[in-house]
Amino acid sequence: MNTQALLDITHALVADDKGLLAMDESSSTCRKRFVEQGIDDTEPMRRAYRELLITAPRLGDSVSGLILFDETIHQAKQDGTPFVELIRQAGMIPGIKVDLGAKPLAGHPGETITEGLDGLRERLEGYYTLGARFAKWRGVIHIGHNTPSDTAIAVNAHALARYAALCQETGLVPIVEPEVLMDGDHSLARCAEVTERTLHAVFAELTAQGVLLEGMLLKPNMVTSGADSSEQAGVEAVAEATLAALLRCVPAAVPGIAFLSGGQTPELASAHLNAMHQGRPLPWALTFSYGRALQQPALTAWNGEPANVEAAQQALSQRAAYNRAACQGTYREG
Repeated sequence: MNTQALLDITHALVADDKGLLAMDESSSTCRKRFVEQGIDDTEPMRRAYRELLITAPRLGDSVSGLILFDETIHQAKQDGTPFVELIRQAGMIPGIKVDLGAKPLAGHPGETITEGLDGLRERLEGYYTLGARFAKWRGVIHIGHNTPSDTAIAVNAHALARYAALCQETGLVPIVEPEVLMDGDHSLARCAEVTERTLHAVFAELTAQGVLLEGMLLKPNMVTSGADSSEQAGVEAVAEATLAALLRCVPAAVPGIAFLSGGQTPELASAHLNAMHQGRPLPWALTFSYGRALQQPALTAWNGEPANVEAAQQALSQRAAYNRAACQGTYREG
């Protein structure tokens, strides 16, 4: 493990109030989003869309790194330039999603375990050779009347730590993503309680398995009301509850926390992030690693039409700039 290289990449990913563009959606998720927009789901269309995102002018002003899917890291621009090289030329860092998705957890109905540890060392080595310098693994925690169980939290925390250790061994910075889903009618307080249980378990496993905390990033959910809750917490309440949970659970040795958007609208994800940057001293950089909350305006503007590429790229760069402003506490929509 090259410790200095890990530290350099980790700090570069959260430097200058920049964040990450998560464009690592699986083929099935990409298909769903295309269908919603009436776009043909073909490999050439997916490649064209990803080229649109990667080559958006001035994207690197607000985004430090891009999380790619396996298909994407092997793709290239129409002129043959590999996407990984385009990312580097724009001053950004290529990353890769390496988990194989959340599958039902045996003996625990309604809960999941993320698979993909078998053969992971070899896959990580292959991605490093292709040019990736960081990776991402998502563990999924469900809030219900009888969930999450201690077992579901424990097995996902263990898998996240095993993944992180393998990444660092290979030279990739691990982004550790324990996501407590917004799905459900739970309260803000219930989300906070589950988020804290989850984060405590994750960092206990990371420490037990010897993961270098200074050479990783955390990608957590924000503490929010459930999507179906009749009482939706306001922006300030979400910011306060989220910071309280993180301060209780995340060691100061971790260089940065990059939030997932988790189904929030682009505007709300930016507003929540902005509210957390109102002068309170924090031990880690606090930024974004948004997928749909960054991409949706661009996807809507593009709609599969070559004539709309410029407008779509402007929408993406603008949304990214809004989120960089949120990291500076100066975000105002429009």
